[in-house]
Amino acid sequence: MSEESSRKIPATFRRVDRSAYGYSVAQVDDFMERARAIFEDPENAPELSSTDVRKVAFDGARGGYDATQVDHSLDILEDALAHKERDGLISEKGEEAWLSEVGRLSALLRQRLYRPSGEKFRHPSKAKTQGYSVTDVEALCQEIVEYLENDHALSVDDVRRSAFGPAKGTDAYEEAQVDAFLDRVVELMAAID
Repeated sequence: MSEESSRKIPATFRRVDRSAYGYSVAQVDDFMERARAIFEDPENAPELSSTDVRKVAFDGARGGYDATQVDHSLDILEDALAHKERDGLISEKGEEAWLSEVGRLSALLRQRLYRPSGEKFRHPSKAKTQGYSVTDVEALCQEIVEYLENDHALSVDDVRRSAFGPAKGTDAYEEAQVDAFLDRVVELMAAID
C-alpha cells in the first residue's frame, strides 16, 4: 500500500449541520485509526481487508461526519487494500495463483450474468415487498458483461454508486441478493484494475 493512498484520506472529515444526520464521529474515527495504522505501522497494524472496508457500516448521528466524504475515503482505502492483497498473493504464490483467483471469481459472476433477463436474481418473496427495478439491474448487468467481454469503460465507482429505482413483485429483484452480487463485482474489478 502506498503513502500516496494515505495522503488521499483526510485526517478528519466535514461535519453536517447539527440538525442533519451524518456518520457517527466516534465510529468513523475508530475505523480510520485502524486504517491509518496500516500506513504508519504495518508490522503492528490490526488486520483489515478490502472486504472489511466494503462491508463497514456506521450508525447515523446528528451533526456527524459528511457521509459522501467518508464514503469517498473508504473507496480509496478499499482500492488500496485490494491492490495490497493482489500484490501479496502474487508475491506469495505467484501470478498464476492470482490469475486463477480472478478467473474463478469471473466465472462465478458470469454464471449469473448470463441467466435470462428477468431471472438473474430472486424476486421478493411477497408481492408487496419493495426491491430493485429489474429493468435498472438488468441494464447494469449488461454494462458489466460489456466490461468483462469487450473492455467497455466501466469503473469500480460506477458499480459502487449504482442506484436502482424501486419496484415490487415480478418487476423487482431482491435487494440483498443484488447487493451481494455487486460486492463480488467490485471485488473482481478492484483485483483487475
